[in-house]
Amino acid sequence: MGDKMNTSRASLFSLQRFWRWEASGILVALVALALLLSIATDNFMSSYNISAVARQAAFVGLVALGQTLVLMVGGIDLSVGAAAGLSAIVGSIALTQWGIHPWLIVPFTMGFGLLIGAINGAFVAGLRLNPFIVTLATWEIFAGLTLVITGGYPIRPLGEAFGVFGKGEIFGVPVPVVIFLVAGAILIWVLGQTRFGRNIFALGGNRDAAVLAGIRVRWVEFAAFALAGMFAALAGILYASRMDAGQPSVGEGWLMGAITAAILGGTSLRGGQGSIVGTILGALLLAVLANGTVLLNVSGFWQRVIVGAVVLVAVLVDLLRRRSN
Repeated sequence: MGDKMNTSRASLFSLQRFWRWEASGILVALVALALLLSIATDNFMSSYNISAVARQAAFVGLVALGQTLVLMVGGIDLSVGAAAGLSAIVGSIALTQWGIHPWLIVPFTMGFGLLIGAINGAFVAGLRLNPFIVTLATWEIFAGLTLVITGGYPIRPLGEAFGVFGKGEIFGVPVPVVIFLVAGAILIWVLGQTRFGRNIFALGGNRDAAVLAGIRVRWVEFAAFALAGMFAALAGILYASRMDAGQPSVGEGWLMGAITAAILGGTSLRGGQGSIVGTILGALLLAVLANGTVLLNVSGFWQRVIVGAVVLVAVLVDLLRRRSN
């Protein structure tokens, strides 16, 4: 009898710990949705479809990783979609007109993204301007520059040598997915094992306390915005590689997806709380939702309604979990 009671208590304790995990709700939702789609459709679980879903999740997911950092310090970056588009165009020009080697284009574009992200960081952290207003303005600036540079026309072709980043596979896994998971693993380590990661949580949790603790809050905030620009640029250039063209429209619609993935994964809009694993799962859930609407022949117009409803449910679950803690 005692052993059974101990086993029951251990199981209950494990369930409580799982429920308190920021990404618990999104994981349950993802598994449930995948099971429903596998039953309702014939080809959801096919290798081709799974690969397509994962690849789509990788692009928005990379943007969401950077957005997670910004949200965790108590900010928001509305310019990430436009930053991805501008970076993809600059990277495409560097490849086709400046003669930079295809294997150097990805790090070059990431550096450019880091630079434009640093512009946001300078205004927000350096001048203490409202991040919503700043990034709303830079969103328009980056999107406008993209159209000025391209005239609204794509830059193509980018060549087969560069196409490996968007179309290639490593042991059957799409390269963008590998890059997405590696980036996520690095951020998990950074947030959990480095002083910078601990400072992000401290800044988002209580800015005044972080200042009193001697944390260089402006530098941490600046770095978060700069990294958000870098991750957006990485997503943009990988997508350009996938499409074999630098499209002026790259990044359109990624902002909502990035914020949604982060919120679904347990990142708080008030800062101080977030989960990279949760953001990865959130990006996967959004990709599965989009894929499911296609497989079930649901109108694409309903996809936005569904995503909005999912966000509301995620916020409700987050509220219930906070109260239970």
